Amino acid sequence: MKRRELTTEERAEAERLAAAWSRYRAEHKGATQAWLAAESGLGTQGAVSQYLRGVIPLNVEALAAMCRVMQMDPATISPRLMEKVVSPEQLAAAQEVFKNMRVRLEVVDEDDDYHVHIPKVKIRLSAGISGFELEPERFDGSFYTVPGSWIERHGYDRSKLIAVLVRGESMETTLYENDLVVINTADRKKVDGAVFAFNYEGEPVIKRLSRDAGHWWLTSDNRDQRRFHRKICEDNNCMIIGRVVKRESDRL
Repeated sequence: MKRRELTTEERAEAERLAAAWSRYRAEHKGATQAWLAAESGLGTQGAVSQYLRGVIPLNVEALAAMCRVMQMDPATISPRLMEKVVSPEQLAAAQEVFKNMRVRLEVVDEDDDYHVHIPKVKIRLSAGISGFELEPERFDGSFYTVPGSWIERHGYDRSKLIAVLVRGESMETTLYENDLVVINTADRKKVDGAVFAFNYEGEPVIKRLSRDAGHWWLTSDNRDQRRFHRKICEDNNCMIIGRVVKRESDRL
């Protein structure tokens, strides 16, 4: 599938990044794209090359990670992206997420589709009902790989995608224990019948959201409704973490 063309602004950002990298290399002999990839957490020289050449658009985390290495203000490259970051703390958080989770792109072939590595994580809820944190999941490697064309086709922001293991039997026969699901944390709009990850009363759960009698409910697909009965979803006890957009299972 053909990749979308970058906007004029995105191409300008790539040009400014490439110019900044050229200046950095001139002042730091021996610096290579492979070194920048390793230091920033991008993982491969191919990923860095695609950003520098404007093959793929910059995102906040990748920009912050590379600028951290080059010791420069990312706003000089992309004021547009940095408008999303309203404090030094948020910028540091973006850099740390990219460093620790290593959301990476790898080029299989120059003419081939690129692949996106989605971090496999555990959802760790922060104090109170309002937030959550992520920590790398250490099993079968650290990433779940999907074609870049799948990301582009659905218009997802790859930095907002996480992969988690399903726990428990409440969503059988749709989702089984140890199935891997991809969650789009940018999509938190309530949709009747859609499956989401929730922070429900301080516990991470995956449930189907349904609308009934003027209320939103968390429902389970398991037929044993005595064990897995529905629960009301109200703002003070039920926060959407993100929508489930993909599943991988060993079951046929």
